[in-house]
Amino acid sequence: MRRTVFNEDHEAFRETLRAFIEAEVVPVYDEWFAAGQAPREFYYKLGELGIFGINVPEEFGGAGLDSYKFEAVLYEETARAGVQFGGSGVHVLLALPYLKMLATDEQKKRFLPKFVSGEEMWAIAMTEPGTGSDLAGMKTTAKLSEDGTHYVLNGSKTFITGGVHADKVIVCARTSAPTAEDRRFGISLFAVDTKSEGYSIGRKLDKLGLRTSDTAELAFVDVKVPVEDLLGEENKGFSYLGHNLASERWGIAFGAYAQAKAAVRFAKEYVRERTVFGKPVAHFQNTKFELAACQAEVDAAEAVADRATEALDAGELTPAEAASAKLFCTEVAHRVIDRCLQLHGGYGYMNEYPIARLYADNRVNRIYGGTSEIMKTIIAKDMGL
Repeated sequence: MRRTVFNEDHEAFRETLRAFIEAEVVPVYDEWFAAGQAPREFYYKLGELGIFGINVPEEFGGAGLDSYKFEAVLYEETARAGVQFGGSGVHVLLALPYLKMLATDEQKKRFLPKFVSGEEMWAIAMTEPGTGSDLAGMKTTAKLSEDGTHYVLNGSKTFITGGVHADKVIVCARTSAPTAEDRRFGISLFAVDTKSEGYSIGRKLDKLGLRTSDTAELAFVDVKVPVEDLLGEENKGFSYLGHNLASERWGIAFGAYAQAKAAVRFAKEYVRERTVFGKPVAHFQNTKFELAACQAEVDAAEAVADRATEALDAGELTPAEAASAKLFCTEVAHRVIDRCLQLHGGYGYMNEYPIARLYADNRVNRIYGGTSEIMKTIIAKDMGL
């Protein structure tokens, strides 16, 4: 079946991106993997390439487009090469929608040009130790000063991707106590400068996968945040967080599909080269059947991912549809990548092979952005159950 989701512009971008990855990422990726993060200067290169500005208005230095399809190409090409772009995905897919939706004109003039260039990298801090997916239970507070010029931020966050290299972080904090009727009330969003006094980075977390993305713990002790850096209206943060969940879950779904597609590619290449009992592994019927089954699942995931992409670009992707796409694509990727690793035998367990890294990277897809169990709950509720 011919794909219709991409046009000539997307394919031209793919060619440019593939050449960039081969020249700038693949030769040094083992070094990034060992270090546990991409170097900060790499993000300047992404800025120069225009990766950060695709969906930023032209008046702020961006390309002025309004499409997630270029991001989809990036997912496919990084997966194809068996690499990750560090924590930069959060910068574009998570932080940017909040800036576009909530920032005032004055804030956009201050924030977006440096966002586009990579001079200021952004992360978002929602999760806290002990709260997990229960964002309404957050304890971090931001209290308005007596003179009304700034908020005083206190608390801690964890699992913050991009947290080590971030220059600005969108921090979710309580500005008011929850009400008896609505425990979600009272949360606000702030653009916090990581150079602020009292802001500190704790541990860089040692993750199972996604080794090149810097994920950290953050702490705030009497951090002063100017009132000019409040994003949106005070106490309405929880509704803002829910607004962008569809695009976040689309990104996880599409990324998982791309990983599954890459896994089949890695396995095909390996079984053609690997010889067992005097003939290539690809010649055994079991190998053919396993890869055929994997390809069928990837085809189905591609269709789901493409449909979700079209709906997202049209502004029509519902929370239930996003949850369904995430659930399906991440579960398919889990099965496919596991079977493709099995075809590698013992070598599939070695980190020098991309399938091993892919196996570890993929596991978090069924956890972050809402677990598979939460996706099922959303889908069931939409079904009227």
